[in-house]
Amino acid sequence: MRLTVHAVAGKLPRWVAEGSADYERRLPRELKLVWRDVPLARRGADGRAAILAEREGERMLKGVGHGDRVIALDPAGEPWQTVDLARHLADWQMDGRPVAFLVGGPDGLSPACRERAERSWSLGRLTLPHPLVRIVLVEQLYRAWTILTNHPYHRG
Repeated sequence: MRLTVHAVAGKLPRWVAEGSADYERRLPRELKLVWRDVPLARRGADGRAAILAEREGERMLKGVGHGDRVIALDPAGEPWQTVDLARHLADWQMDGRPVAFLVGGPDGLSPACRERAERSWSLGRLTLPHPLVRIVLVEQLYRAWTILTNHPYHRG
C-alpha cells in the first residue's frame, strides 16, 4: 500500500531528513511511504492567509489521485491514539486504496483540502513546527505497524 504525504514545506533541516529516513527504513515493503513536498506560496505584503492556504491547497490536491483515501492533518480533527491509527492502518491495508495525508503550511489547510478529506486527524492540541510533524507522522505510522505485527517496539 502506498502512503503519500503531501506537505507544504520549505527547505527542511538535515536532522528531519535523517530522522524520517530512519523510520522509513523500518517500515515494511508493503507500506511504501512517499513524500511530496509542495512549495510555500509566495508571501508578500498583500498575501492574506486564506488566499495563501488556497494556493497551497490547489498544489497539494493536484498530486492526489482520484481514488486516494485522503486524511487531513488538522488541529481541528479527531485526536487519534496510536491504537486508533493502527486500526485505521489495518483497514486501509485491507481496502488497498492509496492513502494521501495532507499537511498544510503556516496558514493551515484550505477549505478544498478539508472537503476532499475522508477523515481529519489531529496530532494533538500543541502547535508543532512542520519539521516535527514530519517526524511524528512517520514514527506513528511505524508504531502503528508494530502494534499490528506484535513487534516489541510498541510496549503500551
